[in-house]
Amino acid sequence: MLKIVFMGSPAFAVPTLEALIQHPEIEVCAVVTQPDKPAGRGKQMTPPAVKICALEHNIPCYQPEKLKTQEMYDILTGIAPDFFITIAYGKILRQSFLDIPRIAPLNLHASLLPKYRGAAPVQWAILNGEKQTGVCLMKMDAGMDTGPVYARRIVDIDPEETPTTLFDKLSVVSAQILMDHIFDIAAGKIEPTAQSGEPTMAPMLDKSMGLIDFNQDAHALACRIRGLSGWPNAYTFYEGKRLVIHEAYAMDESGSFAPGYIMDLDPQTKSLKIACKSGILAIRSLQLEGKKRMDAESFFNGYRPTGHTLRSC
Repeated sequence: MLKIVFMGSPAFAVPTLEALIQHPEIEVCAVVTQPDKPAGRGKQMTPPAVKICALEHNIPCYQPEKLKTQEMYDILTGIAPDFFITIAYGKILRQSFLDIPRIAPLNLHASLLPKYRGAAPVQWAILNGEKQTGVCLMKMDAGMDTGPVYARRIVDIDPEETPTTLFDKLSVVSAQILMDHIFDIAAGKIEPTAQSGEPTMAPMLDKSMGLIDFNQDAHALACRIRGLSGWPNAYTFYEGKRLVIHEAYAMDESGSFAPGYIMDLDPQTKSLKIACKSGILAIRSLQLEGKKRMDAESFFNGYRPTGHTLRSC
């Protein structure tokens, strides 16, 4: 029976936790997750999805503000786990904690390492227009996603992919790759391999990233809008009001209009066509400050924006 301490926080980590719980030769002895946080308009204290799952299965759950305390060290050493399994936990473990598991501290990272080390690999892969990403099962070291890799699995990024849809795909793959290899790792049948290639970083997203500039290629802008969807969302300004762009795609048409110029509504796709430095951005849905989200046709019929220019301030 393998003894596991699971560390994770968002819904993305839940399929992996569920897979561990359901295996008859694995005991999830404890879950470590982030503290409850205020969420929604009412700012009600909301538990992480991993905590909810743990409590449903009567698994002890710890939510330390800081992991690197003597209390948590004593708790985890007292459990004497074979593995730590971390996935989207949100904290870096110091070496003294990494030395606790009898076999190894494992991490599931949602990229093809060494590309996109850091907190937001899924969003940055979409932002940068990648065609593929994946999941790496790695042995943690004291660096940020720098440890050697046991296994990797490639996942295609669809042309209309958003962080929400890609997270869903990668959460399933994360559970699969762990369960396919954890017993071989425990038996010493496979060893991790050092990462090779040029590393890139995927830092946390920032609200300031949402402001878009139409003096760019339409394809790059479409990737940016998809990568930022959900949070912080891409936005511009229409007649002095903030305009969030929720869904858009690139068209290879060319024109002589200045970047940001609102051309017209495409009669076939019902998308609002915006001139860019190269190509055209076709907006499917958007949200004007103080209004509800609407499709482009409703916006066009309500505001008759042809001839206006979307601006970055």
